[in-house]
Amino acid sequence: MEKRRFGKTDMFVSVLGFGGAEIGYQQASLSTVERLLGSALDAGLNVIDTAECYKSSEELIGQAVKHRRNDYYLFTKCGHASGLDAKDWDPRMLADSIDRSLQRLQTDYVDLIHLHSCSEAILRDGEVIAVLQRAQEAGKTRYIGYSGDGQAALYALQCGAFDSLQTSVNIADQQAIELTLSEAVVRQVGVVAKRPIANAAWMSGSEKPKEAYHHTYWERLQQLNYDFLKQDAAEGIEQALRFTLSQPAVATAIVGTTKPDRWLQNAALADKGVLTNAQLLAIRARWNEVAAGKEWVGQG
Repeated sequence: MEKRRFGKTDMFVSVLGFGGAEIGYQQASLSTVERLLGSALDAGLNVIDTAECYKSSEELIGQAVKHRRNDYYLFTKCGHASGLDAKDWDPRMLADSIDRSLQRLQTDYVDLIHLHSCSEAILRDGEVIAVLQRAQEAGKTRYIGYSGDGQAALYALQCGAFDSLQTSVNIADQQAIELTLSEAVVRQVGVVAKRPIANAAWMSGSEKPKEAYHHTYWERLQQLNYDFLKQDAAEGIEQALRFTLSQPAVATAIVGTTKPDRWLQNAALADKGVLTNAQLLAIRARWNEVAAGKEWVGQG
């Protein structure tokens, strides 16, 4: 699998990474996660991303692949109390959350900790950044980053504190392409693209998806009405994923699934490389035409 330099860090990351939200929220079994991550690592994936609030995700990852810790880069997030006795973004809680994540993941360190989509005001206050910097100094994480979108993400880049930005980039969410991705390139900040296939929201057809989390993308895609989404499902997924991976700033795109076979299918699509210039320009032109005048901001 293709690997790309992750900003100015020492990491070369697989273009396709594993997003751990689904295995937690959908309560995947340990045996399923072992099969899923085992086959992914064998096929060349080396990025596993999770978070403090993805229910059992951290524990499952720790149990499933702790014996292969040298085979992958491990990313997690902090910010939400998620059961700890404190408010979100409380600095003392953040420190406890980081320690809890290490315990759950059964490791002494992670490669990257992202702040989990806090506001620009909280970033500007500086305390949450200081917590991550102390964790880095203590060897609990090698690098630190910000996960989020919009003006908060732009500030995170411009403040100079972070090695990474995790942000939404896909066919239904293109604000970052103009707002933050070029800034990330200039500042040599590694970019993790989240929601790279727009949650496949178009797959529900003319009816809204059951998951409210997917509604914004579904509504946008109804208006964007891309021609390639009118073809078979595999074609739509391929074009969507390759569009995200075609953005020069993007180092890795994290895709979540609970289906072991799905990883290999997605890896085959990523191996087809970037879209042609004509394909990219057509998607961007359609976005600019339809999104003009609308408040289509990045979705967290």
